[in-house]
Amino acid sequence: MAWPENNGMLKEGNRAHHNQQVTMDNDHITRRGLILGCVALMTSGCTTASWPIGNPFASTGATSYRNRRREVAYSGSEQPGSIIVNTYERYLYYVEAEGRATRYGVAVGEEGLTLKGNAVVGRKAEWPSWTPTASMIERKPRLAQYAGGVPGGENNPLGAAALYLYRGGQDTYFRIHGTNEPWLIGQAVSNGCIRMTNEDIVHLYGRAPVGTSVLVI
Repeated sequence: MAWPENNGMLKEGNRAHHNQQVTMDNDHITRRGLILGCVALMTSGCTTASWPIGNPFASTGATSYRNRRREVAYSGSEQPGSIIVNTYERYLYYVEAEGRATRYGVAVGEEGLTLKGNAVVGRKAEWPSWTPTASMIERKPRLAQYAGGVPGGENNPLGAAALYLYRGGQDTYFRIHGTNEPWLIGQAVSNGCIRMTNEDIVHLYGRAPVGTSVLVI
């Protein structure tokens, strides 16, 4: 995988590549940086913001104690290896054996915008690119300038990784993904996708293969 083993530091190869990208004179900002900065301000659905340089996983302290990952008792009927998203509680559960689950705090979609029901993880991506959907552009016409897509990276709204939710073999255009705004975990703020901290999406990504059952309630 392309992430740090301990979720807090980049692998040396990625660190070198990252430092190459962000190193600049104090008085000079690249045109690409300005463009990505505009994305950070304008995409208020799957939004992003600037991370401390060199630490895209630095959400410690940005999320409340309530929303931090932990193992909990789980009494649902779903099989181990399933993902359950409770949009009311704003928690995601990865079901374990023997009545246990790993619980993650999440941000969910605004009222009326969240996928509900069953789906499966149809594909996965590390540092995914992002393209606003037609419905997002309709709601927020200013996003039309990004219709060609935004490349993956620390300034991308989808964060470190994404699980793409499919239904009946078709992409639903809903994702479980990372975020560059960890302080919004626990809120209903997105265009419908489920956001996790970058640490947590990396943790879940390694456990949930393509084909994993997902239930959103």
